[in-house]
Amino acid sequence: MEVIARPKGGNVDKMAEKVFFESIKLLGGLKKLIEYRNLTWLPSLAEAAYVIVLKNEAFKTYKEIAKELGITEQTAKNIATADEQEVKKYIEGELEERPREHIAGGIAKLAYKKLKEEGKLDEEEVEIKHDEIEVLGIDWAVHVLARIKGLDFPVEKDQLIERLKGLVIKGKKAEEILEKLEYPIKTPAELLHKIKVHLEE
Repeated sequence: MEVIARPKGGNVDKMAEKVFFESIKLLGGLKKLIEYRNLTWLPSLAEAAYVIVLKNEAFKTYKEIAKELGITEQTAKNIATADEQEVKKYIEGELEERPREHIAGGIAKLAYKKLKEEGKLDEEEVEIKHDEIEVLGIDWAVHVLARIKGLDFPVEKDQLIERLKGLVIKGKKAEEILEKLEYPIKTPAELLHKIKVHLEE
C-alpha cells in the first residue's frame, strides 16, 4: 500500500483543498468568478492545487504526480514550474497578452506560497465558508479529484462508479451522473468538465 507523505501533521487532500480555496480568494472570490463566467477555471485550479501540494509537500516526482492524478508528466511539470509572477501580472491586468505559463498552476503556486508564509497550510480550519461553496456547488471538484487519485486514464464508466460511489454532487448521486457521460474519459479535467456540463443541463 502506497503511503502519501503527511508533512507536519497535515494531509495532502486537506492541503490541496486549502490551496484550491485560497486560489479562488486570490481571483477575487466566488462572486467574481461567477461574474466573469470563469467557473470553467475550477477544475484546472483543483488539479493545479493537487500538483503543487504533491510536489512541494509530499515531494513527489512529476512522473509520480502524473500517475497519481491521471495527467501527463508534462502537464504536471507545466503546473509546477509556472512563473507565478507572470501569472499574477496577467490576472491583475498588467499584461495585454496571455503568458505562456500555466495560468491555474501560477495561481495555485501563489496561493500555496501565501498559505505557507502565513503558516496556514497546516492549520485545521479552512477559512473560506464551506456553506457558501456548497451552495454554489463547486466543492465537488475537489472531492472528485480526491476520490480518483491514482486512477489510470483513460477510464471507463465502471472504474469511475467504483471510485465515486456514494458521492452526491449538487443533489445528484455520482452514479446517476456517470451513467449519462460518454466514455472513455481521457483525463481528470475532462471528467470534471463533463460532470459540470451535465449539472448545467
